[in-house]
Amino acid sequence: MSTTSAFRIPVANLLRRPGASRTVQVEGVLDDVRGPGAEVATHRPIAVDLVLERVSEGIVVRGAITAPWDAACSRCLAPVAGELSVQVGELYERQPLEGETYLLSDDDVIDLEPLIRDALLLELPAVPLCRPECRGLCANCGVDHNVETCDCDTAVPDPRWAALRSLDL
Repeated sequence: MSTTSAFRIPVANLLRRPGASRTVQVEGVLDDVRGPGAEVATHRPIAVDLVLERVSEGIVVRGAITAPWDAACSRCLAPVAGELSVQVGELYERQPLEGETYLLSDDDVIDLEPLIRDALLLELPAVPLCRPECRGLCANCGVDHNVETCDCDTAVPDPRWAALRSLDL
């Protein structure tokens, strides 16, 4: 494992003092943090402001993660950007429970990268919009309805639903 990442924090001094705590503020970039509709911007830093606290099981990490994101509007494909702010509270221990806690390595280092990835992926917008009232693109001609209107017939029913019209309810 690389020791050069800003998100790898040495905690040997905390492990020697039960009940001790320490504030950590770091910034760094992560590649390939993508959700279904948006991604964390790789060219701008992720800010991490945490408190590390020694408990009997290991180290509890609490605080906030702030990251910029980029996407295309789900309706009109215009570029969209925003900023996530996520609160976290997780446990790092020597023998982590799969999917529940994080690894406190034998070299007394906690790697915040998996925690940051998990927290940001859960908060990225799945359907980003440029604005709530975005009218989207015309399905027939591709005109952006936010900019102009078109003369396409929008009353044409979807043929996939034709069988339902014959049902007598």
